[in-house]
Amino acid sequence: QVQVVESGGGLVQAGGSLRLSCAVSGRTFSTYIMGWFRQVPGQEREFVAARNWIGSVSYYADSVKGRFTISGDNAKNILNLQMNSLKPEDTAVYYCAASPPRSTSATSSRSYEYWGQGTQVTVSS
Repeated sequence: QVQVVESGGGLVQAGGSLRLSCAVSGRTFSTYIMGWFRQVPGQEREFVAARNWIGSVSYYADSVKGRFTISGDNAKNILNLQMNSLKPEDTAVYYCAASPPRSTSATSSRSYEYWGQGTQVTVSS
């Protein structure tokens, strides 16, 4: 059974930092694209960042480029998202997801097959 479990969300002041982690298990993810998305109530789920499993390729939304870094610990099956210089507009539920090798777009939520339950990030002004 595949499990995707996020952790690390919380409340932080603008300009602060948070580190999200995502633990995956239940299958081999070495050929998957791993991604982070976020969603605000009433809005579409938004792409944040993604990388292939070995970390040779990564993608970022323009809104987070230069502030967020996606990384992974392949030995522990963990994906991380380091978020620096946080802004109130970064407030959302953040989701970790896994996209199978046959998918065509690393930035589209439709490409992702496995999802975590989400973790809340709140940035106060």
